[in-house]
Amino acid sequence: MRRSMKIATAGVALFGLIALAGCTTDPSVAPAESENPEESAETTEWFDQELFDKQMEERGVEPEGPADEPYLQHINAEMVDTSEFASEGAKKACFANASISNPWRQTGWITMNEQLKALQEAGAISEMETRDAQDSDDTQIADIDYFIAEGGCDVFLISPNSTAAMTPAVERACETGKPVIVFDRGVNTDCPVTFIHPIGGFAWGIDTAEFLIDNLEEGDKVVALRILPGVDVLEHRWAAAEKLFEEAGIEAVDHFTGADPAEIKSIISDELAKGDVQGIWMDAGDGAVAAIEAFEDAGADYPVMTGEDEMSFLRKWKDTGLTGLAPVYSNFQWRTPLLAAQMIFAGEEVPKEWVLPQKPITEGELDDYLEANDGMPDGHYAKFGGENLPGYPTVWQERQIP
Repeated sequence: MRRSMKIATAGVALFGLIALAGCTTDPSVAPAESENPEESAETTEWFDQELFDKQMEERGVEPEGPADEPYLQHINAEMVDTSEFASEGAKKACFANASISNPWRQTGWITMNEQLKALQEAGAISEMETRDAQDSDDTQIADIDYFIAEGGCDVFLISPNSTAAMTPAVERACETGKPVIVFDRGVNTDCPVTFIHPIGGFAWGIDTAEFLIDNLEEGDKVVALRILPGVDVLEHRWAAAEKLFEEAGIEAVDHFTGADPAEIKSIISDELAKGDVQGIWMDAGDGAVAAIEAFEDAGADYPVMTGEDEMSFLRKWKDTGLTGLAPVYSNFQWRTPLLAAQMIFAGEEVPKEWVLPQKPITEGELDDYLEANDGMPDGHYAKFGGENLPGYPTVWQERQIP
């Protein structure tokens, strides 16, 4: 049954299933997809030079904003006037969420609700009514229309399940005259007051490919482990990496894994049987530990590897001493929409496109992030950004909302 709840009063335990769609989707607009995802991946050209160049440049920009609050930082922002929405008193937020169907989204969901508590205490937000679409476009469209018809929302927060399908519903929310805040995944309209997201999938692909290239030799072999085809952020990550591998003379072969540990081990075993594998590239960290274990099972040297800032990978990276990098799709972004709502009702300027920093965890930073997240479960994400919120660290350790 679909989940609908008022988070101000109701608690709910988070489940730990890993969704095959990976962490999220990219802020840019995806090409049209076939009904058959495998066909879509084979026939759609996902590389976008303009977006590649934009995100390449944004990686090197020093963000503006508080140094110790990355969830309030922004890159190359065009600020917009929000004085028309200025209003006193606590406001009701209505949140149409795509899902909490993987550990990345679950971590963000916990953080978002802890941010809500802080804003309730400050008298800025009265409550947040949330409807969970469970990864369904049709359900989320109905959720947004429900909020519109209900008429009690002061601000709409929307994390779209997909880009094109959700655009008309987001536009209907904008037509109410209430502020609309979109985050994580984008839509094909500029009507929201602000669109919040980390730099993007091409930036992930560039960070990871450059790291592998810098630590490998021309002619070395990289096995790319991809969760599934047809998801824009994942395709963008691989499109950027594949381009750079080709230019550097790295032999890269890619496989879809479904994030299945047994499938990952089978793929690595088969590739090692063909010859040495010097590198592992992943479009998300799910299954990273299984990939490392496959080398151990084969008695092979550890590869140079990129995973993600999920704690399971960080711990295995430390334990093995392999040469690694943890790219991120900044989980702390889940704080920003509620803070943006507070700013909008205060009449403060906010970025029209709110691009948050997206910086990988390097070997030199690994120990610090392990220490800072000591006691957190394996499904937790190191760059969650909630250390100064109520309930830290207990609610993240327990993976539930009190």
